[in-house]
Amino acid sequence: MKKLLVLVTAVATMMTACHNGIDYVVHGQGEGETVYITETETVVEEVEVPVYVEVEVPGETEYGEIWVDSDTQSAATDGVDILWVIDTSGSMFRYDAQLMAGIEAMMEALPESGWRLAMMSNDPNRAKVESQFPLVPGDDIDDAMDMYNAMGRGGMEEGFDAAYEYLVNNSYASTWLRPDAALLIVFVSDEEEQSRTHMIDVIDWTNWFSIQRGGSAFMSSIVNVEQADSICTTPPSIIDVGDRYMEATNYFGGVIVDICDDDWAPGVADATSDVEPFEKISLTYVPVQEETMRVFINGALNWDWAYDSADNAVHFTVIPAAHDHVDVAYHYDPDDPYQNGAADNTLQSFLIALS
Repeated sequence: MKKLLVLVTAVATMMTACHNGIDYVVHGQGEGETVYITETETVVEEVEVPVYVEVEVPGETEYGEIWVDSDTQSAATDGVDILWVIDTSGSMFRYDAQLMAGIEAMMEALPESGWRLAMMSNDPNRAKVESQFPLVPGDDIDDAMDMYNAMGRGGMEEGFDAAYEYLVNNSYASTWLRPDAALLIVFVSDEEEQSRTHMIDVIDWTNWFSIQRGGSAFMSSIVNVEQADSICTTPPSIIDVGDRYMEATNYFGGVIVDICDDDWAPGVADATSDVEPFEKISLTYVPVQEETMRVFINGALNWDWAYDSADNAVHFTVIPAAHDHVDVAYHYDPDDPYQNGAADNTLQSFLIALS
């Protein structure tokens, strides 16, 4: 058997005595001595102390090798606000069909409640006065088309500055944006990002955006990719490649879609999955023994879950909070030909205690 030392907090009771209480202490001993009694008060204090508890886990030789699947609840659990910041210059009209298909795919991929989606121009002057109420669950692609057609348009292609103006200086936006929800921005442009007021350098944007919504801020980009990677019939000119958008998107671990792709839907769906709070973790392998599974949240042993063999996933009865790190440790048989997953595994440092 393996033993994992888990640090927990226990409550210890400390008792001290002082006068004028309900307990009595007898003073004086021996025959002929004076015996007197004083009242004392017992004071009980609860003090948290660290305690290591041994958790036994069967070893590899009994049940196979150990694998750990991990995920971090990076999204806020109070829904998501979504902004599509769209290049409204004349060259973009040829992408209208892909744009609407992408937005429809996102609406279908989002959960049944909790989201709001708005569109705006990447012209900062238009962004700070945009005043359309967002799409919400129950709206459909026709509603999205109406919003797109009514959206203000401009000729400036300054996506970062436009997003900043909308989030900070647009008084109407404050009526529907929620400070406790996750934030996802999707930038769409066939030209390079050209902000020159607030976000002159990419680092200006990443520094500012990274602290929005308590860190639950995400971005993806649908842009011209590098010429060597482009699937455009005619590769984009160097000046039209969305380097600034891609640099920032990579910084946030977002999704980049080639604007020349006929179908933006898969990439958009991937972007959506990043901001949805997960309620389960799909496992890489099939556990050999369910009773040997262990789930840790931020390193602490957790039991608010159930394993479902039908989809080979751990389902949480209490959804992990935003930014909680979850590890699922279990034994699997590497020689089983029906197992799925990669051959390599990097164990979390705290699981070294399992060996």
